[in-house]
Amino acid sequence: MATKTILVVDDSPTHLDNLRNAVADLGARVITATNGNEAIEKAKSEHPDIILMDVVMDGLDGYGACRELTRGEATKDIPVIFVTSKNQRADKIWADKQGARAMITKPYTNADIADQVRRYC
Repeated sequence: MATKTILVVDDSPTHLDNLRNAVADLGARVITATNGNEAIEKAKSEHPDIILMDVVMDGLDGYGACRELTRGEATKDIPVIFVTSKNQRADKIWADKQGARAMITKPYTNADIADQVRRYC
């Protein structure tokens, strides 16, 4: 895989580190954000190839951030993949309506992350 830039978004330092490590193992350049607003700003300034984002975060949650990203002119082509503990059918339907390309349910494996990154990058 050519060097890709991946934005990882989670408000939990532990989950952020785990995702960062999973993505770094792919040889990707990793940038991070800890909430939805920061994710939007970094997506606009850094133009990542893909965004891996939690749903439940303080402030602007992942659903709201995804909705803004997928409808924004500068960010609409960046795939958003949710990495979340939410795993009900309604959660997946709502994620789809916000423009997410996929959902990975916590706990996940590095292979789960790698599969989605390869699929959308």
